[in-house]
Amino acid sequence: MNICVFGASSDIIEDKYIDITYRLGCEMAKRKIGLVFGGGACGVMGASARGAHDNGGYILGVAPHFMKDFNILYDKCTKFKYTETMSERKTYMEDHADAFIIAPGGIGTFEELFEVYTLKQLGRHSKAIVIFNACGYYDKLLDMLNHSVEESFLKKESLELIKVFEEIEPMLDYIETYKGEKADVMNVRYAFLEDSAATD
Repeated sequence: MNICVFGASSDIIEDKYIDITYRLGCEMAKRKIGLVFGGGACGVMGASARGAHDNGGYILGVAPHFMKDFNILYDKCTKFKYTETMSERKTYMEDHADAFIIAPGGIGTFEELFEVYTLKQLGRHSKAIVIFNACGYYDKLLDMLNHSVEESFLKKESLELIKVFEEIEPMLDYIETYKGEKADVMNVRYAFLEDSAATD
């Protein structure tokens, strides 16, 4: 099994996020779970890769060619795939992962979350999507998702397509035993229509 970990590439974040994501990489390697990630040597990205490497894990780094100019890529990956564009990079990671962990990150990580989340809601994949709410980082984002349900922009069944964890071991247990089913796109659509009719 390979898990794609999306997360920050910044080195200016607090050490608590680095430490917990390093432990995630360690635990994945100990369970013989491969790491697919964006190839960065810094931040949450680098921490997960170092944890995996220090415990003999498989690491697939993926980055566009232009990032080589910045000297920010992790040089101890088992395999490294260079792409032409950021979009190709994301697609390659998605295609080579069996599940997704959304670790703490910024706007790039948010975009990656909502892409795999949207694709799952559209029935394009049935892989596990987990938000790793380390240190409560995603509390406000989760509040926003629930607010979207309250305002009828998002169906409550859509929230069942993701799972939230604050601890590493139960999160990986969940992923390892996950049996995915594709979302029934039309049922979600009709559920919205039924709710609208009921309030008329």
